[in-house]
Amino acid sequence: MSEFAKSLSVSASGLQAQASRLRHLSENISNSDTPGYRRKTIPFRTAFDSNQGVASVEVGRMSLDDRPLDRIYDPGHPMADDTGHYEGSNVDLLIELADAREAQRSYEANLKMFEQTRQMSSSLMQLLRR
Repeated sequence: MSEFAKSLSVSASGLQAQASRLRHLSENISNSDTPGYRRKTIPFRTAFDSNQGVASVEVGRMSLDDRPLDRIYDPGHPMADDTGHYEGSNVDLLIELADAREAQRSYEANLKMFEQTRQMSSSLMQLLRR
């Protein structure tokens, strides 16, 4: 596998990982007001392919955040107990938006790396044609 292909493979794995992260973050944001909803998280890990000599990013199994759910006082809510409370979600919008910004920037960095590698490969091919 050429060095260009290796570089493209690493960038593509980063793009896929950040896209998956953004998908889960958007689900968390859209369900932040859903009673009983638990925040979803996904871990990243490095995977080394010894055949190609390339390390890439892999997405692990999605897990639910085990922090306690918010207790919300609203006696008129259909899910309220005898004390007038019900369990909300454990999604903190500030954290989700910060994570989304970080994932977006990481995605953009991987995309830039992908584009630069593609441009270098194209330039090399033009030089070799001369």
